[in-house]
Amino acid sequence: MNCSARSVEKTWCAMSRALVCAAASLVLSNALVYAQQQQQPQQPTPQQTQQQTQQQTQQQQTDTRPEFIVKGQQLTREGKLEEALEIYRQELRNTPNSVQAHTAAGVVLDLLGRGGEARQHFAKAIEAAPTPQAKASAQRRMAMSYAFENDCRNAVRFQQMVFDYHVAQKNFFQQGEMANEVARVCLEAGDLDTAEKWYRVGYDVGLKEPDIKPERAALWRFRWEHAQARLAARRNRKDEARRHVAAAKAILDENPEMAKEQAIFFPYLAGYVAFYTGDYQTALTELQKANQEDPFIQSLIAQTYEKLGQQEKALEFYRKAAQATSHNPTAAFARPFARKKLAAK
Repeated sequence: MNCSARSVEKTWCAMSRALVCAAASLVLSNALVYAQQQQQPQQPTPQQTQQQTQQQTQQQQTDTRPEFIVKGQQLTREGKLEEALEIYRQELRNTPNSVQAHTAAGVVLDLLGRGGEARQHFAKAIEAAPTPQAKASAQRRMAMSYAFENDCRNAVRFQQMVFDYHVAQKNFFQQGEMANEVARVCLEAGDLDTAEKWYRVGYDVGLKEPDIKPERAALWRFRWEHAQARLAARRNRKDEARRHVAAAKAILDENPEMAKEQAIFFPYLAGYVAFYTGDYQTALTELQKANQEDPFIQSLIAQTYEKLGQQEKALEFYRKAAQATSHNPTAAFARPFARKKLAAK
């Protein structure tokens, strides 16, 4: 009986050990499989593959620029303007009527301070433009080329053509945008009356947009107060300028949706008005809250430091402004102005 009991006990022990081993083996096997799955990338589902393909296609379609434009613009951003110009000239040797190459060459020449040569290219781009839209785009570049030389009259002459294109398209918003753009060119060129005229045009036509949304209407009111404040400051009408600054701030406060995108332009306004009315410390404080990547803001900060007697800080910001590579009103004023300041030091 005892032998039999011991025999059964041995049998159960053996079976228990076998079960434990089997269970341990199973656990280890599962762990190895899991580890392999974690090390090996999972194969995407057909739906995921389709989504990835669509995303790649969309990315490829987003940038339709020719390779020479991509290379040239990259060199321009790096400050390698002569190299960028050579790329565009090479393209023009192969394709003499390329609107894109003429336009790009003109932009680089403006940045180099060679406006006469730039406008020869813009004239050819206007002549070769295949559509009214392309022609208006080239005319806008021509207007901005004159802005680089503070030539309000000729900037207006070509911007009027762009404005007329948008009139034909019945695009009231773009009419307002083009009017405001050339108004700013004239303001910084010192032609305050012409600037005021075009700011008024921009305000009036902007509000004519059919079924205009409240935030869009508020945008035009804000811009008009913004413009009037800067004009008053340039005319040394301090109290009038301050009233318009307060009115602009009230419009922002009353229109939070519009303010999400426009609030960044208020410190610029407050700083601009303070600078031109002689309050340089306030100007610096406000301008330091504005967009520090904007070359126009950089040039204003540089001028403010000059007024405060801090020459090294002024030079620091003139150097920043002198590196601007955009072809718009901010760079059209700031880059040539800063380069002249640096050359005089």
